[in-house]
Amino acid sequence: MTHAREMLDTYPGTTAMDASALVECIEACFDCAQSCSACADACLGEEEVSHLRRCITMCLNCSDVCATTGRIISRQTDFEPAMAKAALQACAEACRLCGEECEHHAREMNMEHCRVCAEACRRCEEACNRALAAVGG
Repeated sequence: MTHAREMLDTYPGTTAMDASALVECIEACFDCAQSCSACADACLGEEEVSHLRRCITMCLNCSDVCATTGRIISRQTDFEPAMAKAALQACAEACRLCGEECEHHAREMNMEHCRVCAEACRRCEEACNRALAAVGG
């Protein structure tokens, strides 16, 4: 459970975009950031780490981009649509790339942590794309 909706409901002004799309995206970004960090850690715990280097790097990069995007779109005071769009586009792409990498490991090596991470990435990618459609400016 997050407080994203409650925080937006207490915002003293109006949000710069559709509140439902915004909340969904904030929650998906932070969930994906955590999932990617945990997946990278789980990859490091595997016996054969060397073949997981790309996955680890993709997960760590995606985690950073998701966390940053979640923070940027949480800020509604003097909201800058161009900044939000750039962050959302970068996040959707990071999630797409990371999701593909994790799906490969889930399918080919039966790595359950990669399956879970890929699901979080797909959810976040979709939420970012919906938020992009909702951003004005």
